[in-house]
Amino acid sequence: MAYNSLETASRNEIKGLQDDRLIQTVERVYENVPFYRERFEELDITPDDISGVEDITKLPFTTKEDFRDQYPDGLFAVDREEILRIHASSGTTGKPKIVGYTEEDLDVWSEVTARSLYAAGARKDDTVQNAYGYGLFTGGLGLHYGVEELGATVIPIGGGKTQRQVEMLQDLESDALSCTPSYALYLAETATEMGVDVSDLPLSTIIFGAEPCTEPMRQEIEERLGVTGVDIYGLSEVIGPGVSMECAQAQDGLHIWEDHFYPEVIDPETGEPVEEGEEGELVITSLTKQGLPVLRYRTGDLTRLNYDTCECGRTMVRMDNITGRADDLLIVRGVNMYPSEIEDVVLEFDEVAPHYRIDLYRRNNLDVLELTIEQDHDFEGDTEEVCKRIERRLSNVLSFTPDKIDLVPTGDIERSEVGKVQRVFDHR
Repeated sequence: MAYNSLETASRNEIKGLQDDRLIQTVERVYENVPFYRERFEELDITPDDISGVEDITKLPFTTKEDFRDQYPDGLFAVDREEILRIHASSGTTGKPKIVGYTEEDLDVWSEVTARSLYAAGARKDDTVQNAYGYGLFTGGLGLHYGVEELGATVIPIGGGKTQRQVEMLQDLESDALSCTPSYALYLAETATEMGVDVSDLPLSTIIFGAEPCTEPMRQEIEERLGVTGVDIYGLSEVIGPGVSMECAQAQDGLHIWEDHFYPEVIDPETGEPVEEGEEGELVITSLTKQGLPVLRYRTGDLTRLNYDTCECGRTMVRMDNITGRADDLLIVRGVNMYPSEIEDVVLEFDEVAPHYRIDLYRRNNLDVLELTIEQDHDFEGDTEEVCKRIERRLSNVLSFTPDKIDLVPTGDIERSEVGKVQRVFDHR
């Protein structure tokens, strides 16, 4: 059973809707966004050249640099008086990316987030404790209005205040918790310190997002908290959380709500589409956005698409859990790897906890990678022996050996109470 009947529509029905909505979006940006009109002229195309999604590769890409170059509102397709809400992405690498929403956009956002929550198993009689940050970050309000659209009860506690979070889980008997995966584990640690066994609480579901989560980390969350962990995906430039959602029934990829977001996967180096099922960079075109429609937005996130019907009955394409970002690629002494690949190997070992950091240095004109990993709270063995086994496994799987591996006591690596956790520290 689905929240919206379109989730189980035929592929032909989905494509027909996408064709119509893409044509409308192309016309809208051409007429109302000078940035896109100039790009069209550079490519010598007009809206008449686009008859459906089969022509989407004729359209220009949009990048995060374009958002910053057009700061603050150069990509808006409506007058400012039609914008009811503004959010912004992090500005840690420069100007933040400003995004605006019309009333219709907010309605769409609420509906796709409600769909996502429903796919996660949430229902009208549930209570959802929302531990995403409120404010310019889209996570807090995005989930909040989705819960209300679903008709469930929302506890808008926001990020941090972890002891209070645990108390609310106890006192209000929350059914679901939304937060980042790293925060879910931090909450489990805090509950243990408080003498609370979270697995005994009514909490049944954790909806995690805003940062990559490997399968071993998901398993750790589920075991530590006694829950089903499901991944939600979104990004401010497209709309926010609710672009896609993993269903609790299958936990086998995230359903993209294709009636609103058209996905592609491209080679991050060449920009050319990859074969179906191959990994590459996710590109998304908004099909219904009014305030800030985007064409072929390069997310930087690495994934693959699966068009097979899911065991839950939904026919909308599934994307794999994000394995990393195209711009997160680590190149160390000529070896290419992603942090998530290192994490996958490290978390094979029962002796360690899912908390680690990677430090990169340049010494004597050579790259140096040092890996720090926390030991499991029950581990009492030989740390040196474990480090040697991890080193051998990394060498076998990635053909790379860190210059130094440290196994440190539980809690030694700095925690982040709110937002996204930083795993890689490049000192070069």
